Amino acid sequence: MNATATIAPAGPQYMRALERANKVRLARAELKRRVADGELDVADVISDCPWEAESMAVADLLMSQHRWGQTRCRKFLSQVPMSEKKTIGSMTERQRQTLVSMLRSSEPGHAWRATPWLRDTLTTA
Repeated sequence: MNATATIAPAGPQYMRALERANKVRLARAELKRRVADGELDVADVISDCPWEAESMAVADLLMSQHRWGQTRCRKFLSQVPMSEKKTIGSMTERQRQTLVSMLRSSEPGHAWRATPWLRDTLTTA
């Protein structure tokens, strides 16, 4: 029998897990901030799936957009149909493409993005 010894990294396992969780939380907060500020498009995040968004619920990402609440998110996802708790990393390529095309749709009746020109159109009607 050939036994090998492994050297554990510095610090207890729970401390490493807490550090990793904190790193993910901070990265997600930054991602949500960039989406809310309009620097980053949700459709791009869904199609590219960066590491910080892999285990994030799709509803959390959608609701980080300006003027997106729980009701709008539910109505949007009910068309696919997809659970609000579905993680972005576990979505199939077909689900990603469907969401991205729905988000980028510019038809007035299907406009899910709160773009400035659309807001002006909806408020004046």
